[in-house]
Amino acid sequence: MSRRAALWIGFVLVHAVTIWLGFTDDHAASWDVDQLYRWWASLATGGTTVPGLTEGWVYPILAWGPILLAHALTPALEYTLAWGLVVTAADAVAFAILVGRGRSRGRVFAAWFWLAAILALGGVGMFRLDGFTVPLAVLGCLWLVGRPWVASVLLAAATWVKVWPAALLAAGLIAVRRRLAVICGAAAVSAIAVLVVVTAGGAAHLFSFIGDQTTRGLQIEAPISSVYVLMAATGVPGAWLYYDADLITFQVTGPGIDPVIATMTPVLMIGMLAIAGLGALQAWRGATFARLFAPLALALVLGFIVLNKVGSPQYMTWLIPPLVIGLVLDRHRWIAPAALAIVTLALTQGIFPTWYDEILVLQPPAVALLVVRNILLVALFVWSVVLVARVPAHRRVRLCPAAADDASASEPSPT
Repeated sequence: MSRRAALWIGFVLVHAVTIWLGFTDDHAASWDVDQLYRWWASLATGGTTVPGLTEGWVYPILAWGPILLAHALTPALEYTLAWGLVVTAADAVAFAILVGRGRSRGRVFAAWFWLAAILALGGVGMFRLDGFTVPLAVLGCLWLVGRPWVASVLLAAATWVKVWPAALLAAGLIAVRRRLAVICGAAAVSAIAVLVVVTAGGAAHLFSFIGDQTTRGLQIEAPISSVYVLMAATGVPGAWLYYDADLITFQVTGPGIDPVIATMTPVLMIGMLAIAGLGALQAWRGATFARLFAPLALALVLGFIVLNKVGSPQYMTWLIPPLVIGLVLDRHRWIAPAALAIVTLALTQGIFPTWYDEILVLQPPAVALLVVRNILLVALFVWSVVLVARVPAHRRVRLCPAAADDASASEPSPT
C-alpha cells in the first residue's frame, strides 16, 4: 500500500470516528452546532432576525457561510451530521493539496500529524466554527510564498469566520517578501465583507463580536483562570465557578478578579504586538520565510490562547496550521512541539467533554488535568517565542533533504 493510500484511509477513519464522537454523550461535543448553529440558521432563513446584521453577534459576518451551507443540506441530512460532512469536505480539499503525490516525507509526516491532532481533540474540534477555518488556514499557510494573493484571501476569509486566523495573516505579512499581495488580498476580502454588512443595513453591528469579547469575564478553561480555579478548589473565600447565561459558558471569580479582567485585553493586545514586533525585527535582519513563519505563526496563535481570558476547547485547533507548516518545512525540528501539541489536544478532550462535570464540582484530579494542560500551553508559547528570537538572520539554513523543496517555495503540488 502506498503512503498516499494509507493517508486517505486514515483520513476517512479519523473523520468517521470524530463525527461519531460528536453524537456521543448526548451531543456534548457538538452542542453548539446541534443547538446554537441550527437555531441561528433557522432564524436567518426564516427571515425573523439575522445576528450580525439585525443585532449584535459573537462572530464575524462570514461565519454565516458554513452555518448556512450545512443548513442547505438539511433536506437530506440532519443538521449536525451535515455540519460534520461540510467540515470533512473542507478538510479533504486541504488534505489533498497538502499530501500531493505523497512523495515529500515532510508533507506526509505533517498529514499524519493533522489526523492525529483531529483524533486527539475529538468532536469539539470539528463541531465548531474553528473546525471549518482550520483547512482554510492550512491552505493559506502552504500558499503564502508561491501564491500570496490566494493565500491572503483564504486567511482573510477565515478571519471573517473566526478571528484567530488574523494571527497567521500577520505572521505571513511579516515573513513573506511579497507583502503587497498579502495586503491586497486581505483588503479585498475585508472590503467585500464590510460592503455586504453595510448594504444589508447592519453597519451598527459590524464589529459587535469585538465588544462581546472584551466585556466578558474569565472563562474557567483559560490559562489565567487556573489561578482562580485552584483558589476555588482549595476553599479560598470568595472564589467559585458560576454559569453566565448570556454567554452560555462557565466563568470563575475570586479575590481581586475585576482588575485582572480589565487588564487581560490590554495584555493580549500588547503581547501580540510585542511578538509581531519581534518577528518584524527578525524579518528586517534577513530571516528567511522557511525559518521565521512557522515559529512566528505559532507564537502569535498561542499568544491568542495563553493571554486570553477565554479558553474554549476548540481553540486548540488553532495549533494545527502552524505546526503543519513547521513539519512540512523541517519535521526534525518540529517533531517535539508537534508531539507536545498532540498531548495538549488529548488533555483538552479529557477536559471537555469527558471530565467537564468533574471540573465544575472542583474534583482534584479533574482540576489537576486542567492545570497541567494550561502549563503545557504556556510551555509551548514560551518555546515558540524563544524560537522566533533565535531565528538566524543574514544566512540560509539548510533543512532536512526531504523538506528542502518545500522550504524554497512552500507551495504544494497540485496533486
